[in-house]
Amino acid sequence: MKSSYSFKRALLFGTLKHILLILWALTTVIPLLWVLLNSFKASGEILRNSFALPVSFNLRNFSTVLSYPDVNMLRSFRNSFIISGSVVILVVFLSGLASFALGRFDVKTRRPILALLTGCLLVPSFATVIPNFVTISRLPFIRGGYLAAIIPQTAGNLSFATILLTGFMRALPRELDEAALMDGVSIPRIFFSIAMPLCKSMFATISIMVFIWSYNDLFTSLVYIADQRLKPVCVILSMVSNMYGTDYGAMMAAIIITIVPLFLLYMFSQEQVVKGLTTGAVKE
Repeated sequence: MKSSYSFKRALLFGTLKHILLILWALTTVIPLLWVLLNSFKASGEILRNSFALPVSFNLRNFSTVLSYPDVNMLRSFRNSFIISGSVVILVVFLSGLASFALGRFDVKTRRPILALLTGCLLVPSFATVIPNFVTISRLPFIRGGYLAAIIPQTAGNLSFATILLTGFMRALPRELDEAALMDGVSIPRIFFSIAMPLCKSMFATISIMVFIWSYNDLFTSLVYIADQRLKPVCVILSMVSNMYGTDYGAMMAAIIITIVPLFLLYMFSQEQVVKGLTTGAVKE
């Protein structure tokens, strides 16, 4: 009797859990489908009924966005990949070094440093706009170029990445380091040959998350990059919204073009993200 009650209770909770997960998924899937369907419609058709299927799947909106003289989507994609890729490389390398020192060695200031990094997460990015802008504007080799967006984005993601990686590093067996040191292996070699391969799932997770955040960072690129030719795709999407304020079909097409790289990235790497987060969920 008791086992039957437990089975029914587990079945009920399992059913409710799956219903909630399905409803949560629909809040993401339905808006994406709505934007996709409307990207094939003319503005008049969208205004008549934005939830209906398109009369014909016309690619005119996409050709309009891609052929507009002031909007070079291919160039803006290149700029986004340069900026986001550089941010990922810097964040992974710098946070890896910091977390290796904090997680693998008995550093006396480890807890104060981690507390400071946690405090940095509480500081909103908008609070640092003016000092960052003044600093960048006084550095001619940074001002207005890619580095004007890369450096603030790297600094903004370092705290999160370092905290996440430190817990993962501390969970690795210390015997590996001791055996390597006894064999005469240098500390840099231990980092590159032992720590990084063992933490590759967490490095991959951080790389994907940082890339997505950098790719979607409109504010930093809009404020710090002055050269129009160096603007990333998120800024170009904002420009399209202003240019096609009444052409809703073109706006929807621009949104679809913009999110395609992120959709493909997450579709092929979602398993790696979940694996890295669950594997790295260790107690500090």
